[in-house]
Amino acid sequence: MSLTTDIAQIEHQENQLRFTKFDESDAWALGNIMREIAVRRNLALVLDIRIGIRPMFYFAMPGTTPENPDWVRRKFNTVMRFHKSSYRVGRELEAKGNKLDSTRGVDPLEYAAAGGGFPIHVIGTGVVGAVTVSGIPQREDHNFVTEAIATFLNLNFAEVVLGPETP
Repeated sequence: MSLTTDIAQIEHQENQLRFTKFDESDAWALGNIMREIAVRRNLALVLDIRIGIRPMFYFAMPGTTPENPDWVRRKFNTVMRFHKSSYRVGRELEAKGNKLDSTRGVDPLEYAAAGGGFPIHVIGTGVVGAVTVSGIPQREDHNFVTEAIATFLNLNFAEVVLGPETP
């Protein structure tokens, strides 16, 4: 997919993958869906769900490193600052030839415009938190999160999946 197509599809995902409510029980259920998928696929991922800055679910799969939680933290910061998925922020910046750095008023050690962070958007409220993963290539991180959310929401992932990247 081209950058323009990617951005449009990610915007579509962000509009479709919204919650009617999201609380501790929902975080636990979604987190367990994520863990089950990661175990089944033998993926070395850090899984993180937060409402605001409050941790709601966290799991580090075997094979992860201390770098993965730091990527999660930085992707989470990006979602919460821009109220967009961290991958969309990265794709939009790339389309404009920009970077996420001090010219945007952010420290790259605190923010990451890489796939894997997705907003928890509650209908009628707005973005209240983020679901974030780190451990596989960024496009796969992004698709992992959106697949888990679609599964949780009982939506057909095939209707929102971000297809393969094209040069």
